[in-house]
Amino acid sequence: MSGSRAAIRYAKAILSLAQDQKAVEAVNNDMKAITESIAKSSDLNQMLQSPVVKSSDKKAVLKAIFKDANSITIKVIDTLVFNKRLPLLNDVANNYVRLYDELRGSQVALVTTAVSLTDELKTKVLAKVKELTGKDAELVNSIDESILGGFILRVGDIQYNASISNKLDKIKREFILN
Repeated sequence: MSGSRAAIRYAKAILSLAQDQKAVEAVNNDMKAITESIAKSSDLNQMLQSPVVKSSDKKAVLKAIFKDANSITIKVIDTLVFNKRLPLLNDVANNYVRLYDELRGSQVALVTTAVSLTDELKTKVLAKVKELTGKDAELVNSIDESILGGFILRVGDIQYNASISNKLDKIKREFILN
């Protein structure tokens, strides 16, 4: 838990610095690139988490991968290495992107469906997001056939489960309890 609190503190400090230097968008693009790179490469993630790999080696690899990054992003990597907090890099980047979206007044809604979203379902989901949060959102669709139908919506800390599998589970629990 303290790790995630630290990541949030780092992200807030980075956002503040980026605002002062008018580089909020550039740093956001870097943070998105960091999260995508770590998500796509299990080797990179393992290296960052490994206590065996020297911090100087981790730093060199990150600077090689993100050589075109904004100077603030490079300073973030340096600071995390200096403070022995490099394993938090992915959490820091994720929190920065979330804070950036909040600053802009937008948010990302993760929608899990059994099949890809149709335009009609997109409209319904966006309406549900607006109802739940009062804000518009960008939809990210993931497909999970195990939910059978309907959708599962995650926006920030809010989850709305309108899946068929969830409804079947509720019915099953009612039969078991009665």
